[in-house]
Amino acid sequence: MRNPVEVPAVPDHGGSLAGAEQRFPQAPKPWVDLSTGINPHAYPFSPLPATAFSRLPEPEDTARLAALAARAYGVSEPACIACGPGTQILLPLVMRLLQPGRAAVLSPTYAEHARAAALVGHTVGEVGAFEALYDADLAVVVNPNNPDGRVIAREQLLHLARHLSAKGGLLVADEAFMEVGPQEHSVAGDAGREGLVVLRSFGKFYGLAGIRLGFVLADQTRAAWLNAQLGPWAVAGPTVQIASEALADQVWANDMRRRLIKETARLDGLLSRHGLVIAGGTSLFRFVRSLHASALFQHLGAQGILVRPFRFDPYVLRVGLPADDTALSRLEGALMAFDAGAA
Repeated sequence: MRNPVEVPAVPDHGGSLAGAEQRFPQAPKPWVDLSTGINPHAYPFSPLPATAFSRLPEPEDTARLAALAARAYGVSEPACIACGPGTQILLPLVMRLLQPGRAAVLSPTYAEHARAAALVGHTVGEVGAFEALYDADLAVVVNPNNPDGRVIAREQLLHLARHLSAKGGLLVADEAFMEVGPQEHSVAGDAGREGLVVLRSFGKFYGLAGIRLGFVLADQTRAAWLNAQLGPWAVAGPTVQIASEALADQVWANDMRRRLIKETARLDGLLSRHGLVIAGGTSLFRFVRSLHASALFQHLGAQGILVRPFRFDPYVLRVGLPADDTALSRLEGALMAFDAGAA
């Protein structure tokens, strides 16, 4: 038996209420969790039939899900789509589409891309300039970016993909937040091109992260390989049912985008009134800057409000959308108390 390879440690992420409980044991309940980029307004799916739980999903059901995803994301052929139980579990498989080489991740960003690339043998570097990706064999760009909302133009991404393809490389574009991003800069519709693989996450926009569903958009050969690696029944029956209904419901999606824009504007107004600089983000999360960010994180946590700090910069926080007026009022009260304490 071979010795197991050393597995890179899983980095901290937002959304851990168990961790928040340990850090702030005296915080009032319930928690207001603003530490993720998950839509607080979940898709209102229909009651599920008992067979969604008692039977394995039929191949036709999964094929229909892929077709609905193709239509939603602007992909010409459903055969260009691989469906998996969350983008997270797909990452190491995607990184295996290329033999181990030099991987570069445009950073700061979601930490799991670098970890997954290292896990399968790539030498990984995090770069701060888009141009530095041209020297890599495998390049990763999150677009819009998490946590700052940075957007790279579609033509820049396609130019990079062509450059990498010419030398046998690959660009992985993670569009987890593109449902609330500028659609003109999505490369999902270009996913059949050589040198380009696109990731799409279902749970964030639809507010259903717990059902675990993600998609890889790629040329048909790569998509077929990924589906073969995943095997039959990679996506659970209840997930297939829920996601198929949601992806077909464009009225809900369009209404939700408008709602999120309004709620983001209201949140921006509140944050700005209390001295926080809106430095970026999307309509699912705001990226704010403050000289007092570390102290504010501690203060909010003690008030039962969880936001996301970052090790790469002690002066920034990511703040998700409050789910309702009660959560917004608690945030406002906590910010007012922080102002008074700092005065």
